[in-house]
Amino acid sequence: MSRRRPAQKQLTQPRVSGVVDQHRPARWDWAAVIAPLDRRVARGAPDTLNRATIRNLRYFWLDGLFAAISENFYLGFVALYALYYGANNAQVGWVTAVANLLGAAAFFPGARLAERTIRRKRLVLWSGGGLARVMLAALAMFPFLVSQPRLAIVAIIVFNGLRAFFSNLGNPAWTGIVADIVPQSMRGRYFSLRNIAMGVAALLVAPLAGLIIRRGNLLGAGEPVGYQLVFALAFVFGMAATASFRRLREPAVVVDESSAHHRGDLRRALRASPAFVGFVVSAFVFNLALQVAAPFLNVYVVRVLGASTSVVGILAAISSTTALFGQRLFGRLLDERGATWVLLATGFVIPILPLAYLIITAPWQVGVNNILGGFVWAGYNLANFNLLLALTPEEGRPRAVALYQTAVFSSAVLGPLLGGWLADVYGYDIIFVISGLGRWAGMLLFLWLVARRLRRAP
Repeated sequence: MSRRRPAQKQLTQPRVSGVVDQHRPARWDWAAVIAPLDRRVARGAPDTLNRATIRNLRYFWLDGLFAAISENFYLGFVALYALYYGANNAQVGWVTAVANLLGAAAFFPGARLAERTIRRKRLVLWSGGGLARVMLAALAMFPFLVSQPRLAIVAIIVFNGLRAFFSNLGNPAWTGIVADIVPQSMRGRYFSLRNIAMGVAALLVAPLAGLIIRRGNLLGAGEPVGYQLVFALAFVFGMAATASFRRLREPAVVVDESSAHHRGDLRRALRASPAFVGFVVSAFVFNLALQVAAPFLNVYVVRVLGASTSVVGILAAISSTTALFGQRLFGRLLDERGATWVLLATGFVIPILPLAYLIITAPWQVGVNNILGGFVWAGYNLANFNLLLALTPEEGRPRAVALYQTAVFSSAVLGPLLGGWLADVYGYDIIFVISGLGRWAGMLLFLWLVARRLRRAP
């Protein structure tokens, strides 16, 4: 008697907004990435989530995850790398200032390249995804070739500056791609979800990087082995991000030779977008105040409060932890109440953070300050990026983005130089005060030049 076989269970592809996803790799549970969008956002607009959009959302999410791992292996430790070789406050300021100067110099060339190419993704891949990350490998390798501390500090300044230049060269093209692949109806929750993944990476990686630096340097017998290891790991994960971005399917771009961009195009676009001009002006003031103190916070924690690199990593992890909660809350509020409301709610709290250093006397107190900092910065950055996408005029968008980024990075050139000089001459307290008051000034400008105009808009 033959035994009837049970029917085999059919393997079905998961549905997202009524669309069968035929691109889902079997080994990944992508539903964890897309489900919140499916339930809360896409249900009302299923036509926006075609197969190409879903694929792009997934690989862009992966790009952000690996990029966050890469950045948290090195970003908070570049200044400490220079400090290891005996850099003073002025030289630490130059590390940041040169990077921001070269970063600012890259935006308009990057905008022109973005306007003249129909392959924006290729531009992003060889600039920010390629040469910029090669500089991380160079930072890991130069101690094998340079032994003099003065030359080592110069090498850190140069390689970090080149990293910033190539990263920003592709930024206008990257912003244009992001505006095309992420539907506006879901930007709030999607970017909050992506940022949560990046925050989890920061939470895990920053303390690990601090531990690797401490242990590696102890085993290196006077050599910066720990720093070399974290820059090497940053390079590896950075290239994983590049590989993910490479999988994006870029929307078609048509370059019309008869409508080539002229110098007046940007001026006409800016005259028609006064809110964007106000956004640029307020961002310049806010970031100038930010950069007066920001490059020196970890230096202060190490030099004055006596913390180790492991403690610096733990303090960064505290910010990353509270940022996760901020991403969830402010991602929802952004879609419900708008990016302007979120920016105002968080931007007027942020100036308190540097002022708190006036009463901080121990590293654990920095951790308490970082609890608030991680939470409010999550909302501010999310709202700021969404406002950039919303306020940038479509006519000449790459150059408009380049203008905004140039303003931000120019302020970030002046800020560290001013902060380093003030810290060496008058001490750290003065830069904390200037930074806090300057951030409030930037927010008042935003309220006057941007928020007021947006409320009047029909």
